[in-house]
Amino acid sequence: MADGDAFLPLRLPPGADLRRALEAEAAAFAPEGCFVVSGIGSLRDPRLRLAGRNEADAWPGDFELLTLAGTLTADGAHLHMSIAGPDGAVLGGHVVEGNAVRTTVEVLLCRPAGWTLSRTADAATGYAELHVRCGS
Repeated sequence: MADGDAFLPLRLPPGADLRRALEAEAAAFAPEGCFVVSGIGSLRDPRLRLAGRNEADAWPGDFELLTLAGTLTADGAHLHMSIAGPDGAVLGGHVVEGNAVRTTVEVLLCRPAGWTLSRTADAATGYAELHVRCGS
């Protein structure tokens, strides 16, 4: 970690929408963008957009949030998570809106000193991809 990096540990409460809450926290903490370093917790009726799909799928019930990582910028978020259901089966994919926190989600955000993160259109992928630049 570089000198001047800033960290924000968070606890999201029951009922919070995971993605919306993280976007709001990041906008206040790091308008120049930040990384989600770690995240664990529990979700109710989680929703993921799986690889190669355009629409999200939902799974009913209570799930453990095993991992959460990605980037949060003023231009949008790119977040992935893995979750496990009551039978221990693990699923993973893109975090979309509509993931309700069940009991808690504990997250660590990192704002790297001297760097600005944004999302810009990428002709090769067709998506808004991460653009990183040093300085403001």
